[in-house]
Amino acid sequence: MIGLLQRVTRASVTVDSRIVGAIDRGVLVFVGVERQDNEARADRLLERLLGYRIFSDADGKMNLSVRDVSGGLLLVPQFTLAADTTKGMCPSFTPAADPETGRRLFDHLVNQAHQAYPSVSTGIFGADMQVVLTNDGPVTFWLTA
Repeated sequence: MIGLLQRVTRASVTVDSRIVGAIDRGVLVFVGVERQDNEARADRLLERLLGYRIFSDADGKMNLSVRDVSGGLLLVPQFTLAADTTKGMCPSFTPAADPETGRRLFDHLVNQAHQAYPSVSTGIFGADMQVVLTNDGPVTFWLTA
């Protein structure tokens, strides 16, 4: 699984002119599911998302996780992250999981996140979403599991 993690001061997801997920300070994660992914990889990605140290401590060092700062976690499914862009001028989605598997694993990730952490919001799998964010830093990391 792929997680494009961004430290934000705020972020929201809108579907059909309605905000379906929003956070203040925390992490926005675009989630891509690939063919070989499974529940164990989703669990590992969640562990990394909640523990990845991208917030500054008292000395200004990136030493604190979203858990440490009690920030929000906004999970947004993004099919295009699994694209192969190595050739030509058009992405290939061969590496991406089929929609049923993608939905199942994204839902698993979300369910596990709700069990493990109190401040979780999400986008909607398969929906046309508009995402608004203020990237803090900017700080962005590509995580895989």
